[in-house]
Amino acid sequence: MTPAPSSSRVPLLPALVPGPLAAREAGVAPATIRKWVQLGRLAAAGRVGRAQLFRLEDVFAAERAASRRPA
Repeated sequence: MTPAPSSSRVPLLPALVPGPLAAREAGVAPATIRKWVQLGRLAAAGRVGRAQLFRLEDVFAAERAASRRPA
């Protein structure tokens, strides 16, 4: 049996998406993503130029936390 190529052992990295796409995936306005960042409820995982990039799993976690908060 031949060993698997070494590339198959590399863990998959989470995809990073810009704020507007993250907002669309979470079903919120882009301003909501910016507000969550301001409030410390969401942190950018990277940057490309001036654009902040987010992990979708972090965005979904922030959305779930926001929906549990009383109005």
